[in-house]
Amino acid sequence: MIPFFDLQQQYKGIGLELEMAALEVLRSGAYVQGRRVAAFEQNFAKFCGVDYAVALNSGTSALHLALLAVGVEPGDEVITVPATFVATIAAILYADAKPVLVDIDPETWTMDPALIERAITPRTKAVIPVHLHGRIGAMQAILTVARKHGIAVIEDAAQAHGAERDGQSAGSFGDIGCFSFYPGKNLGACGEGGAITTNRRDLAETVQLLRDWGQSQKYNHIRRGFNYRMEEMQGAILEIKLRHLSEWISRRRTIATVYDEQLSGSGVGLPCKPKDLEHAYHVYAVRSASRTALQEALKVAGIATGIHYPIPVHLQPAYQLLGYHKGDFPVSEAFAAETLSLPIYPELPMHQICHVSDAIKEIAGRLGGRSGSAPERNYAKLPAEMGLA
Repeated sequence: MIPFFDLQQQYKGIGLELEMAALEVLRSGAYVQGRRVAAFEQNFAKFCGVDYAVALNSGTSALHLALLAVGVEPGDEVITVPATFVATIAAILYADAKPVLVDIDPETWTMDPALIERAITPRTKAVIPVHLHGRIGAMQAILTVARKHGIAVIEDAAQAHGAERDGQSAGSFGDIGCFSFYPGKNLGACGEGGAITTNRRDLAETVQLLRDWGQSQKYNHIRRGFNYRMEEMQGAILEIKLRHLSEWISRRRTIATVYDEQLSGSGVGLPCKPKDLEHAYHVYAVRSASRTALQEALKVAGIATGIHYPIPVHLQPAYQLLGYHKGDFPVSEAFAAETLSLPIYPELPMHQICHVSDAIKEIAGRLGGRSGSAPERNYAKLPAEMGLA
C-alpha cells in the first residue's frame, strides 16, 4: 500500500537529531516555554519574514488569541469560508463572535474576495482568509477591502508553511497570521503546537500575555488569559525541523509538478497555480465527479488517499447554529463533494508517484474521464530531471 502520508520516513532522516534534542530537554528539567521555544519563535519569525512569532499549544489556540488580540468582542462578526477545517469557525465562536461565511473561488479554492464587501456589516471586526492546501489566497484584494472598511485581517495559514505570493510569505500579509504544527503539517511537531506571526508589536505582546494566564509577571494577572503555552519539547523539535523545511517544501513542489504533468488530460481536475504563487502543497487534491468510485478503485490498487474536507462546516451537525443551509455556498459544497487528496510528502519515491499517476489515468478512463492524453514520459529520466529519487 502506498501511504497517504508517512511520518516514519521523515523520522528516519532526522531521528537522531530529534532524539538528541529530546534527551537534552529531559535532562534540563525545563519543560514549558523556555529557551528552546524562544529560539524557535525567533527563527520562525525570520522564516516567515515578520518581526514577531509567538509559539502556542495549537493552531486553534493561535486563531482564538489572534481574534482577541485584534479586538474581537462578544457580538462582533468575523467573515471566513465554509471550505476549511472546523477550527477556523470554532475559534470565532470561542471569542463569542458570529461567523459570517462567504463562498470560495472555483479556481483557487480560497476565499472569493468579490464576496467580502457584501458580507460586511457595522458589526464586522475581522476577516479570516484560509490558505487552503498551502495556496495563499488573493491577499491583495482581500486587504484592499479590509482596509477600506477598517477591519482586521487574520490569515489562517495552518496549511501554508513556506507558501509565498508575490515574494511574500504566508503569515506576513495581514495583521496577524496563524499556524498549526500538528504532526502532519509541512512543519509538524511530535504532538500539538501552533504559533502566530505578526509585524505588530502590540499584537505579539497581547498574545504573549493571553497564552500565559494573562500574566504581566508571575502571579500578576492583568487580563483573563489561557493556558496556551508551547511545551519546551515541541519547541526543540520544531527548531530542528525548521532547518529542513525549505528542502521539504521544494520536494513537495517537485512532486506536485510531476503530478501536474502526468495527470494533465487524465479527466480529473488539477489544482490551479497562479503565476505569482509559490504553493506549499500541504495537500495535492484533484477533483472528480466520481470521487467515491475513484477513491475505492485507488484503494484496490494499493493507494491510500484522503479527503479535505468531505462536509463543509456550515453543513456539519455541530454548526447548524450558524443558520446556513445546503445550497447556500454551492462552490464550497461542490468542492467538498469532488476533491480527493493524493499522497504527497517529501520522502515519497518516484516509482510510487508514477504508480499513483498511472492508476488515476487508467481508473479515470474507466469511469468515463478523458484518459491517456498525457504526454508519454520516460520515467527512468524523471528522477534526475525533476530532482527526485
